[in-house]
Amino acid sequence: MPRHDVNDLIAFLAVARERSFTRAAARLGVSQSALSHTVRGLEERLGVRLLTRTTRSVAPTAAGERLLQGVGPRLEEIDAELAALSELRDRPAGSIRITTGEHAAETVLWPALASFLPRYPDIKVELTVDDGFTDIVAERYDAGVRLGEQVAKDMIAVRIAPDFRMVVVGAPSYFKRHERPTRPQDLTQHACVNIRLRTYGSIYAWEFEKRGRAMKVRVDGQLTFNTGSLRMKAVLAGLGLGYFPEQRVRPFIARGQLVQVLDDWCAPFPGFHLYYPSRRLSSPAFSLLVDALRYRG
Repeated sequence: MPRHDVNDLIAFLAVARERSFTRAAARLGVSQSALSHTVRGLEERLGVRLLTRTTRSVAPTAAGERLLQGVGPRLEEIDAELAALSELRDRPAGSIRITTGEHAAETVLWPALASFLPRYPDIKVELTVDDGFTDIVAERYDAGVRLGEQVAKDMIAVRIAPDFRMVVVGAPSYFKRHERPTRPQDLTQHACVNIRLRTYGSIYAWEFEKRGRAMKVRVDGQLTFNTGSLRMKAVLAGLGLGYFPEQRVRPFIARGQLVQVLDDWCAPFPGFHLYYPSRRLSSPAFSLLVDALRYRG
C-alpha cells in the first residue's frame, strides 16, 4: 500500500472517531482545510463517500463505519507493536489510560500508583473517573476497572481487590427520630439518599441478599446524587440512610458517626478487577502496572 494511503487512513480515522474535522485537525496537528482535502482525496480514490458532513456534525457513512471498524483496530495493533518496541529499554516507559469508578480510584488505584510511579518515572498514567460502562476499545483506553460481575466475558480480568460489600448506614441523629430497619422492605418507610448512576440509566435500586434470596429495593428521599462524597455528607448530616461500600464507611462507624443496619442482608460479591481486551499487546510498562495492582490476599 502506498504510504500516502496509510496517512490518509489515519486522517479519516481521526475524523470518524472525533466526529469533527476541527477536533481531529487539532489532534493531528494539521489545518482543518488540509485534513478535509486529505479525506476528500481518499474518498475519490476509493470511489465511495466515507463521511456525511453537515454544518453541525460529521458522521461515518455505512462504508465509513465499515472502514472504521475494519482498519482502525489493525492500525492500533501496529501502533501498539511499535510502542512496545520503543519501550524495550533499561527503564520501562509509556502512557497508560484507565477508566474506573470513583471508589476504586480512591481506595485501590491511587494507593497502588502512589508507590508504583516513583519507581518508574518514565511511565505515565491517566485515570478517568466515570461510573458508566465505558467501551474501552472504542474510547482507546488501555484498561478499565469494574467489579468482577460487571466485566465482559471476552476481556482478560485481573483481580485487584478483595470481595466487596455494600452496607446501609445512618447517623445517630437520624435514628433518634426513626426506628432502625430490620429488613430491606422497611427502607420504603425511611428517608434515603439516592444514587443516580449512568451505568443503570436511572436511580439505583439497593441490592440485598440473605441465604440465597436476592432482593432489590427502590428507596425514596429528598436527595439524589451521582457522587459518593455528597451522599456521605448528607447521611452524616442525618438527612437520610445511605448505601455505601463497607470500606468507605468503616472509619465513620468506628468513630460513632454512623450506625450500620441490615448487616445480615449485605452479602459480599466479587471485588474490583482490572480488565483489558484479550488481543491487547502488553507493553513492559503495562505489564508492570498490572503486576503491581494484582491482588494477592
